[in-house]
Amino acid sequence: MRVWISGLAVLADGMAGWEPARAILRGEAAWQPTPCALPPPATLAPNERRRTSPIVRLAMTVAGEACAAAGCDPAKVHNVFGSSNGDGMVVNTILQALADPTAGVSPTQFHNSVHNAAAGYWTIGSQSHQPVACFGGYDWSWGFSLLQAAAEAVVEEKTVLLCVYDMTMPQPLAQKRPTQGTFGVGLVLSPHPVPHAPAVLDMEYGPEGAADTALTLPDAQTTAALRALCHDNPAARCLPLLAAIAQGGMHEIRVAGDVGHVAIKVTPC
Repeated sequence: MRVWISGLAVLADGMAGWEPARAILRGEAAWQPTPCALPPPATLAPNERRRTSPIVRLAMTVAGEACAAAGCDPAKVHNVFGSSNGDGMVVNTILQALADPTAGVSPTQFHNSVHNAAAGYWTIGSQSHQPVACFGGYDWSWGFSLLQAAAEAVVEEKTVLLCVYDMTMPQPLAQKRPTQGTFGVGLVLSPHPVPHAPAVLDMEYGPEGAADTALTLPDAQTTAALRALCHDNPAARCLPLLAAIAQGGMHEIRVAGDVGHVAIKVTPC
């Protein structure tokens, strides 16, 4: 499968956008894990905006910035949203309330606890009636979501927005599912060449097992720190691909799955 990246966005601790992330991945700036700001979604009405949780704001920010970078109408693209944990903070709060006979569950929190909450808010804000697929694949959510988005772009001949995101899991749920940091990435994939694409991806699924391609950056200290982030936050497993795009040149990337892997050839445009 061949797709062109027509838009790209990143929001993470220490990466307040694609350009700062690009500089870090090229070795032009140091990475400091400063907590990132999560702006309220301007596309939602005030009452809906107040209901959004931090992870919904994260997803909507990168989705909107990716579409803006691509110059596409958010209401017209197909959508793939991926997250390993969904809204872990809300789920954790609900479980604590259920364990306390005197506590109640907030209707808003219950509403936000479903895995596709971010995608739902996105379609409301963008006034989209296009298809949306939502994936949760444990540590392999990034690879499976990317594979789905590329396949949909090629088979349906449609522009597809891919949005993958995860945030720190609070205690005590983190004892069973440790996740650290804030990381969100948005890609707009086109089945046809676009004039401003930074890279084209040739992708195929392989049934045999394979490890993720290790992130390698010019600076050894940054490499070690961001490899740890890839381990701690499933959405950050996109970093080897983002580094290949940022650094230019041709690269071959493997993304592991629980069964098989995704092989990606990255070619600059």
